[in-house]
Amino acid sequence: MNRNRKTYLACCIVMLVTGCSTTDWYAVKSPAKPAESQTVIEKMIMQANQHEEHEQLTVNQVYTPHSHHVKLESYVEQMALDLVDTMVSDQAINIAVVSFVNLDKTLQKSTQLGNQLSETFIHQLQKFGYGVVDFKTTDQVTVTHFGDFVFSRDIKQLSGERVASHVLSGTLLYRANGVEVNARVIDIDSKRVIASSTKLVPSYVLSGASIGS
Repeated sequence: MNRNRKTYLACCIVMLVTGCSTTDWYAVKSPAKPAESQTVIEKMIMQANQHEEHEQLTVNQVYTPHSHHVKLESYVEQMALDLVDTMVSDQAINIAVVSFVNLDKTLQKSTQLGNQLSETFIHQLQKFGYGVVDFKTTDQVTVTHFGDFVFSRDIKQLSGERVASHVLSGTLLYRANGVEVNARVIDIDSKRVIASSTKLVPSYVLSGASIGS
């Protein structure tokens, strides 16, 4: 009996030790709580979404270079090419180029940009072989202590004769990212538009050219 009792006690001790070891192994090898894992995944997804939204916002922003080599003359040249390509006239024409005006209710307000555009168009049209007249030229040279002058905006000093058959002008429409320039060549007699062009000049080009409003 004593031997049997000792054998029984030994078996119980072995079972207890084995049970404790199994319990410890299960505690070590068991996976993390689902709730905790889900929280980590949600955080990662949220961070990824925020990064993607930031990249998309950056792409959608208007790109403004700090330095560039684009000049206003390049845009005027492109517009002059458009005018030449769309020019419809059966006769030799002489074009007077006047100031571009703000697109408002009066159409009587120009700017430094409007005057600069007209000056540049004179060169471009003449370069493409069109007859261009400068109606601001007086009939004589005025010599003063400040210089010698032949241009004037005084209508009394200008020729009363008609010197042009057509006129080139246009409008300026100010946008958030630049100025929309609309140019057209018009027959003075019939008021018929024989050529037209439109172009958006970016703000950074105007800033680089130091052109004020």
